[in-house]
Amino acid sequence: MPDLNVLGGPLDPCGTDPLTGFHRDGCCSTGPEDVGLHTICAVVTAEFLEHQRGIGNDLTTPMPQYRFPGLTPGDRWCVTAVNWLRAQQDGHAAPVVLAATHERTLDVVALEILQEHAVDVPDDLGGL
Repeated sequence: MPDLNVLGGPLDPCGTDPLTGFHRDGCCSTGPEDVGLHTICAVVTAEFLEHQRGIGNDLTTPMPQYRFPGLTPGDRWCVTAVNWLRAQQDGHAAPVVLAATHERTLDVVALEILQEHAVDVPDDLGGL
């Protein structure tokens, strides 16, 4: 069964430059080994990156051993649902690409909250 996004459609790729995803396949797909739920496709901002560093999640320093290049504002990256929600609650949420955000995110974050930060709102809002 294919992975679905939070809107119920097929999961779109999140990003390949840099190559993101728990499995480094460009998608925010998940599985039992992904205990952090790296399922939200975020367009990271300087504010979001600073917030993440402040909570102990440094997303700017490269870590080649994890195939992690370090992020800069504007990069699309699969972030953990819990850390994104914490940033949202603290007023520093990054924009979200709903079509590339895995449905398992809804176990942690309500769709309405994700929609408030969506950057890929479809023309037909009837399906939302």
